[in-house]
Amino acid sequence: MRDKSDVRDIPPEQALFVLDMKGYSQIRECRMSPVRGDLDDILAHVFAESGLAEDWAEGEPYKDTGDGAIFVLPTTRMWRLVDPLLSNLDQALARYDRDRLARTPTIRLRASVHLGPLTTDDNRGNAINDACRLVNSDVAYAAMEAAIEHDAYVAAVVSHVAFNRTVGAGRSERLSEGQFLSTTAKVTNKPSFNEVAHAHVPGVSPVSIATHLASEVAGQQRSGPAPMEPGPQSPTTTLQPSAAPKFQFNNAVGTVADHIETVHQPINFPDAWR
Repeated sequence: MRDKSDVRDIPPEQALFVLDMKGYSQIRECRMSPVRGDLDDILAHVFAESGLAEDWAEGEPYKDTGDGAIFVLPTTRMWRLVDPLLSNLDQALARYDRDRLARTPTIRLRASVHLGPLTTDDNRGNAINDACRLVNSDVAYAAMEAAIEHDAYVAAVVSHVAFNRTVGAGRSERLSEGQFLSTTAKVTNKPSFNEVAHAHVPGVSPVSIATHLASEVAGQQRSGPAPMEPGPQSPTTTLQPSAAPKFQFNNAVGTVADHIETVHQPINFPDAWR
């Protein structure tokens, strides 16, 4: 007879898709609900367009975080979250921006794609925390600055394991490895979080993201407490005293130079996932 489950048993892996709306807290209170409703309508359309209509229709597990959302999907369809969903979402938000009323704010989204083991009854696990940290990382904020600069609407960060399972494994038709900036994602006040990640903004070169990341890390985009010591060297980013940061691209695009100190930005995690 099979033994009863043990708390040490490793639960099945799930795909995670986290969204966070730029500047949602700055929207006037009377417009928060209508804008959020518009975003949900856009997401429903984009999920269907990307072959994920069934996942949206089921509605669970889905968590509204106010200024964003957390989706948990089967890993078998995770590749669709990267391609074609990111591009479809960017195009849908561009159409929304073109047609919106003047008093309606633009919607821009930071996004993360990750996977990991989650308990089957309540979707608990470190993977949720890491997916939320990726969407609030220095790389995500730099990608958003690049998106704004180039009139794009989605700034995505894909974890290394998710990237390897999707783009790296050839499961993407429209996106190549060279369209991602490979570097290390860090989060202020989370010194233990130091993860290889891959940033993508539809229609924007990785070089542009790297330029903004150099400024972000140097503290030019955001202010905060005194710098912390840089973490251990990662496989894709080399940090040396008095040396330029080197960002790895999957095609030859060069090196971005600037002095790196540390990252400073507020983190607003949903209370349910602290």
